[in-house]
Amino acid sequence: MANQMLQVRNAGCERDGRQLFEDLSFSLATGELLQIVGGNGSGKSTLLRVLLGLYTDCQGDINWSVDEAPLYLGHRLGIKQSLTVIENLRWFGVLREAPVSQDRIDEAVYKLGLTGFEDSLCAHLSEGQRKRVALGQFLIMDNPCWVMDEPFSAIDADGLSFLMAILQEHLDVNGAIIISTHQPITIDRPINTLALQ
Repeated sequence: MANQMLQVRNAGCERDGRQLFEDLSFSLATGELLQIVGGNGSGKSTLLRVLLGLYTDCQGDINWSVDEAPLYLGHRLGIKQSLTVIENLRWFGVLREAPVSQDRIDEAVYKLGLTGFEDSLCAHLSEGQRKRVALGQFLIMDNPCWVMDEPFSAIDADGLSFLMAILQEHLDVNGAIIISTHQPITIDRPINTLALQ
């Protein structure tokens, strides 16, 4: 049976005198993927930040039933350009106070398609490769809830296949995902959609 991870009631947000969204009510349970869609400026990124408590000038009730904050990938990748691929992956663990074994990091590098770039500074990588490094946090951290803002941008066809696969794997082990994207999501799971105007 699915367990509720998130319950949102009557969420609303106004920015710069414009109502981005209002009266949004929805929930997220284990094994579920919620896809948020809407045009540019409709408030998709703001809604994700509101859900995570990163933006607090909003209305409504947002109640999480999780033991730790969800993993989050925003427009800013959250990696350090002056660190190598390996160092960045290790840093994700340090930030979460959950040190990651070298074996798990090595496995993540392989899955990310970054073999041969382990010791490359992220400043020297392509934008797509940096995106893969940022996605590495989802491979090395044991967190049941993922929140992703436009994760498919700057990703090539191989990266797209990889990302669909990890989404599927996470849902298969009763994880939950909130994702903003216009990219069709090709996974073997029902997808709930929340459309912002």
